[in-house]
Amino acid sequence: MIAGWIFGFFRLLEIVTLIPTLGMLAYFVNGYVNQNELTPNYILVLFIVSVLAAVWALVTLFRRRSTRESAAFVAFVDICFVGAFIGAVYTLRSIASANCVNASGGVSSTGGVSSSGGTVTISPLDINYTPFSTRTLKKRLAPPKLEG
Repeated sequence: MIAGWIFGFFRLLEIVTLIPTLGMLAYFVNGYVNQNELTPNYILVLFIVSVLAAVWALVTLFRRRSTRESAAFVAFVDICFVGAFIGAVYTLRSIASANCVNASGGVSSTGGVSSSGGTVTISPLDINYTPFSTRTLKKRLAPPKLEG
């Protein structure tokens, strides 16, 4: 009985710690999408691993009785997620040489992330910013213009 409560507590704790990570990484991915640029691999890897880990934590929390019968499998998948997070952080090794003292950024009309020449400038989003405005949605759904 107490083992089930401990398991549930640690799953909730895992979900609570993954929520800020998901939010920050979703912000960066959204910034690159709005700039119509490819999201770098180091952000995508960490974002995908975080999403999968959060889903796994939710599934195992809600299916506590069935996870009790396959505890070894749940532990194995948890260890695999630890390895995946280590690999995702390893892909971030290039950011160790970043100069955060002279970071420049400001509020732009569109907000998001812009990159040029190996430097990344992150500017906060406008307060009135809506990620799925009608204009953006029409622009995304418009058929490509053919030349010729």
